[in-house]
Amino acid sequence: MNKIRKGDDVVIITGKDKGKRGTVLQMLDLDRILVEGANKVKKHQKPNPMKGSTGGIVEKEMPLHISNVALFNPATQKADRVSIKVLEDGRKVRAFKSNGEILDV
Repeated sequence: MNKIRKGDDVVIITGKDKGKRGTVLQMLDLDRILVEGANKVKKHQKPNPMKGSTGGIVEKEMPLHISNVALFNPATQKADRVSIKVLEDGRKVRAFKSNGEILDV
């Protein structure tokens, strides 16, 4: 079970975008994620008349390693670690380590 999933609100804890908040747009591998508005790079793109795209400098998001982000805890307004808890009915759910609040209902 992944501790971070698509649609989660995360905080970047290391790197050039440290402290930025964003939403997980896509899980690329088991260890790479795409975060909205973070790790932006400028790509020089050639025009492609077959696709109808114009050339120029395009800004796009690049993947981050999953260890460089932490889930945002709205109760504490800080980044927080995540644990996996097993409920009485056998379901596995994610919970914040600091206050034990369950993420998945």
